[in-house]
Amino acid sequence: MGFLIGISGSIIVDQGGRFPGYKRAYVNNDYIESTVLSGGVPFILPVLKDEEMIKAQAESIDGLILSGGQDVNPLLYGEEPTTKTGSPFLARDQSEQLLLKHVIDQGKPVLAICRGLQILNVAYGGTLYQDMSDIKESFIKHDQYNNTSDPSHSIMIKDGTRLHDLYGNQALINSFHHQAIKDVAPGFEVSAWAKDGVIEAIEKQGEQFVVGVQWHPEMMAKEHTSMLNLFKLFMEHVQQSAVKKSAFDVLLVHQYEKGRPL
Repeated sequence: MGFLIGISGSIIVDQGGRFPGYKRAYVNNDYIESTVLSGGVPFILPVLKDEEMIKAQAESIDGLILSGGQDVNPLLYGEEPTTKTGSPFLARDQSEQLLLKHVIDQGKPVLAICRGLQILNVAYGGTLYQDMSDIKESFIKHDQYNNTSDPSHSIMIKDGTRLHDLYGNQALINSFHHQAIKDVAPGFEVSAWAKDGVIEAIEKQGEQFVVGVQWHPEMMAKEHTSMLNLFKLFMEHVQQSAVKKSAFDVLLVHQYEKGRPL
């Protein structure tokens, strides 16, 4: 059996059909397929309010994929919403902030995608541009309308980062976002930029694998090995983390049986 990979879910509301207004918990299937292709067992994590239940979600998985979706509520990073901000989903924001912190506190790997990158940054004290038009220097089209698996622009990657180990100095990515990171959260570093200076990836400093990307590798993974390799790298760290935890659990049991405190 492979390792359990939690994929943060959202809620979609039926707009018509037999049950208009009916709420459904869901994730886009590309996340599930990419997890399976990289050797993980996908496990959808619904939006919850109770922190003890969210903590239990974190404890039940070996790694977390934070999925894309709605704009992050600007109030969470100290700004009033402008007319360019889309409809936020505060309950999801709050649920994922708690989920992130419990998963990271437990030392488990995180791969945050698009909105996932943004809520990761906000959860640890960073801020966002509410719309790409707020970035005067930006000239690249960051919200493409062509095939979802097609690359639409290039990124430059910082030497010494996990992404550089995977891709080298640059890579080609797809792009579906109208917001971007403004101030990077303390304890994180920028690992990739677009050529107009827009931040495309961040990584948590230190040994723990916590990587956020602004693009959608799950949409490209079936056709582009390079993007599947990002999920495989994540899975390698999931395995390493799970092995360390298993060894620590064995040590705890051994010490308990001997009646010694750890």
